[in-house]
Amino acid sequence: MTNIFDTHAHYTDRRFAQDRAQLLRDLPANGVSLVLNCGSDLEDSAAALALAREHPHVYAACGVHPHEASGFGPEGTDELRALLQDKRCVAVGEIGLDYHYDFSPRDVQRDVLRRQLALAAEQNLPVILHDREAHEDTLHILQEFYPKHAKNPGVVHCFSGSAEFAKEILALGFTLGFGGAVTFNNAKRPLAIAADIPLERLLLETDAPYMAPEPFRGKRCESLHIAYVAEKIAAARGMDAQELIDICNQNGRALFGIAG
Repeated sequence: MTNIFDTHAHYTDRRFAQDRAQLLRDLPANGVSLVLNCGSDLEDSAAALALAREHPHVYAACGVHPHEASGFGPEGTDELRALLQDKRCVAVGEIGLDYHYDFSPRDVQRDVLRRQLALAAEQNLPVILHDREAHEDTLHILQEFYPKHAKNPGVVHCFSGSAEFAKEILALGFTLGFGGAVTFNNAKRPLAIAADIPLERLLLETDAPYMAPEPFRGKRCESLHIAYVAEKIAAARGMDAQELIDICNQNGRALFGIAG
């Protein structure tokens, strides 16, 4: 398969330390035309930008993950703003709420999310949202910042909510991202939602090195694995996998303002 756009990866992760440069260089020849590499804190976001400058097919998203929210004080706002102004940065992310691990206090997570949504509005950038077991608060905070049917506000990545939650998020104008989880035997709901939502509101992603699809579950995930995700979703939608990949590539380019 060709023309793959991996809209969510973490190639700054230490699991790519030994072969990162070669792996990224080889992606276009192996069918991956674009990668969006997401930051998890200020240092990681700067590293994501560095990778984007080295590889023309790699772009960066800069932001502070909810796990790292406790370390993002008011003084970090200006530093993040400067990262967001880099031409290789196309989104604010990965940001959001995580009530599963609670590595940062929930009130701190909510405050940091609001601060970054404000920066996204200021810089006119879409957001990449992490939402784990925090659907209600995620929706309420997004409703504070976005009117219904907003134009390209962002994506809720690795979507794990209910069909009703999906409807609420889609009503705000957001796109939904799906990765390896749709191939898991016990993940009926994400696949059903990916099969049902409007095609123009669907993105493909890996979350590499996490969430490798079957038959690679438990191993390091890479952008090439999107082919397995595409095959699963395409079969559920009754369409060709390459056609799905091509449409999702267009969806990603439109959301993140990448020409082509």
